[in-house]
Amino acid sequence: MVRVGIPRGLLTYQYLPMWKTFLEALGAEVVISPPTTRQTLAEGVRRMVAETCLPVKVFCGHAVALAGQCDYLFIPSIKSVEPRVYNCSKFLGLPDMVRAVVPEAPPILEADIDVNQGRRALYRAIYSLARPLTWNPWRVREATRLAMEAHRRYVQEMVREKKTPPQALGFSPPEEEAPHRLTVAIVGHPYIVHDDFITHRLLPRLKGLGVRVLVPEMALEEEMARAMAKLDGKAYWTYEAEVVGAGAYYLDQEEVDGAIGVAAFGCGPDSLMVDLVKRYARERKRPFLTLSLDEHSGEAGLLTRLEAFLDMIERKKRKCE
Repeated sequence: MVRVGIPRGLLTYQYLPMWKTFLEALGAEVVISPPTTRQTLAEGVRRMVAETCLPVKVFCGHAVALAGQCDYLFIPSIKSVEPRVYNCSKFLGLPDMVRAVVPEAPPILEADIDVNQGRRALYRAIYSLARPLTWNPWRVREATRLAMEAHRRYVQEMVREKKTPPQALGFSPPEEEAPHRLTVAIVGHPYIVHDDFITHRLLPRLKGLGVRVLVPEMALEEEMARAMAKLDGKAYWTYEAEVVGAGAYYLDQEEVDGAIGVAAFGCGPDSLMVDLVKRYARERKRPFLTLSLDEHSGEAGLLTRLEAFLDMIERKKRKCE
């Protein structure tokens, strides 16, 4: 059986059920790289230029971890998933970057996904992706249908059951609702927010401090889109709803005591989007903390800022009461 590796980084948290279902329906065995470790990050940092953002360095480290473990690497080039909404250039060149810096990697299964090119081009990209696994077009069509259904169930499960992506994917066990003293929304891309190594276990730390955590995946896409339209108009960047839409939506909810924006240092789109949410929080007089992470971010400094932020929220609540 052909083994296809999927690095545990970047868009994996959004689309893993879709990708896994598609590949398995074509007869492949899917291998997921282990969780991020110090060695994973070190490999990525060593091979990528310094200006590369942290999530791409982590992704490169995961690609290195899969070298020798599979027959192919699955790395799509996702340009756009909405008309006239565009992805970061690093996502576009991801397959070529991995080829350049991980020469020991197996052949890469890639597809150029760009809805602006029309449905026919999208179908051609899917059939081209599947060709190393099967030449049967009916099998590819059925695999595509199953993959779309798996993605829809995945999204609905996170909204309905208030699960984080790692919980819905089975990477971490589900948790029962526990008593909490505060409710805090975390806004940011899942490849940053849900990677416990690069965030120094941000979500578990918050839960350990008696905080109920809300993430973008727990809100309906329509609600985030409406909130984003009110704040920013039509989206320009792909996955902008994860930051601007989720931030505006949660800051309007009375149950939310504050929000934390998590971004990668040096990411231009992220810096603009998080700043937009920060300005909105200031207008609404709601507590907001910005965390900018890179490979040099220290655990002690992050924990100090986090505790100070929660103390500030509690003092504000006591004053209002």
